[in-house]
Parts: sequence; C-alpha cells; structure tokens
Amino acid sequence: MKTVDELMSAVLAGERGPDPAGSTATSVFWVHHGTRLAGGDVTYLNQYVLVRLGGSFGACAFEPGELDSAVCRDASGSPLDTLLREAPRPLRIAALDAFLAEGRPHREAPDAEAVTLPAGSPEERAAARDAAVAGLLDLPGSPGPTGLSGPADTSGPAGGPRVAVIGVVNPLMAAVRARGGTPLPCDFTLRTTAWGDPVSRDMHEVLDRADAVVATGMTIGNGTFDTLIGHCRDRALPLVVYAQTGSAIAREFLGSGVTALSAEPFPFSQFSGGPTALYRYRDRDRAASRS
Repeated sequence: MKTVDELMSAVLAGERGPDPAGSTATSVFWVHHGTRLAGGDVTYLNQYVLVRLGGSFGACAFEPGELDSAVCRDASGSPLDTLLREAPRPLRIAALDAFLAEGRPHREAPDAEAVTLPAGSPEERAAARDAAVAGLLDLPGSPGPTGLSGPADTSGPAGGPRVAVIGVVNPLMAAVRARGGTPLPCDFTLRTTAWGDPVSRDMHEVLDRADAVVATGMTIGNGTFDTLIGHCRDRALPLVVYAQTGSAIAREFLGSGVTALSAEPFPFSQFSGGPTALYRYRDRDRAASRS
C-alpha cells in the first residue's frame, strides 16, 4: 500500500475487512478547541470531525471552511461506504479511520505498546505525550526533561541528528532535543518556536536536510502524507508519525514508509486531566534488521 487513496479503494473493494456498505456511521460530530500552554505565546486552534462506528471513533483535523456544521446532521446514520466515496475529504478520512480502528482497535492490537499518560496539568500531560513520541526515534542519548522551562538553547546538540518535525508543538521540540536530536521545524501556522527557532513552511526544505522525520497525522487530512512517506521511502529516512488524525490509517503504512507510530484515539489526551492511554507501534522488521 503506497497511498491513502489506494487504501481507501482497498477498503471499498472489501480487501481490508467486511464490505463497508454493511456498516453505519452512527454519529458524526466535530470538536473545536483552543490551547495555550503556560509560558507560551501561541494558541493552538484545532477542529476535528469524528465518526463513531461501533465501539470505535475515527478522527480528522480540518481547516476552517472545509466543513459546515450541517455535516453532523446530514452524515450521521449514513452507510459508511457512502461517506468513503462521496463525503468531503476530512469526513472521508475520519470514516476510513473509524473503519480500520473498529476492525482492529488499538486497545486490543497485540503489536501495540500501551503508554499511560499521567494525570496532571495540560503542560505535564503534553510533555509526557511528546516524550513518548520522541522515544520512538532511534537517536543516541537518553530521555531528559521535556518541559518548556530551562535554557533557551535554539541550536540543539552540536552534531546531533537532524530531525524534521512536521507539525510543531513546543513540548515535542523539547523532547526531540532531550533525545539528542536537532529539530528542523515545519508548520503551516507557526513562525517561530518558544525558543525563537524559525519555522519553515516548506516541508521539502526540511526533509531534504533531515536524518529522521517526526510528522503529525494531520498530514493525512491535508493530503501531504503521500508525498511525505514517498520522500522517506526514497531516502530511507526513519519516519515517526504521531497521530490523533488517522491513527488507524497511519498504522496501515508501518513497514511501508512509516517506521513507528504513536496512535492516540479519541477521546484525546487534551480533553482529560486523568490518566489516558496512547499506543506505540514499531516496524518490527526494521528494528530486527538494526539489532
């Protein structure tokens, strides 16, 4: 499987489980929220459309204007194959994610490592989450502090492996540095990080300089995921995906461009102050070849 559209076609053809025409999207809804972490000057704004299928949820972040709130009324109760074929892209992605998650829930997957994020403040939970993501990077060094405090070292470790960070959150930048990496940040919205690092808008510019890549699942929703994994395949770059959007979709590409995945199904960590789980996957063949 090389592209998300190929995966979509395989699901519609019944090659990834039961015929989706026999499944119903019981509930379609969206969430719009903002977050500003303590000590930061950036408000992260996210909108997600979600699809409930049986005991699972599928999710996709989207940009303002891509969907209208009427989709919640119009799409709830739709046959899943109708959404996969005819819905706007964010809803198609959420429906695909729900189908794959229901077929193999993260909580039941034998190849998933459950990581419990501790109860705490948004800052504490974000740091724990992003340390778990950075822990999937095959970089020298040991995990260290991942909060937003500490010296404003914007250069990263001298000579450290360069890690393209596609979709920037400040605790993730800190977590990559704590593992010995030099982040190369890229984001459509942010212009600088909390430490003053310039943030590129050009994914190719940072990918061309990278030794490894960490990318958000939002690349699945905005259509850049296929380009991203194609680049990583061509250059044999390790690619870690951290996904709320399309976490079950990204799992389908393990060993085919994705080398590790942090999957965070709904309800997401930012919506709880108590312990919650994320699920880490690794390409076992790649890990075995390096041992």
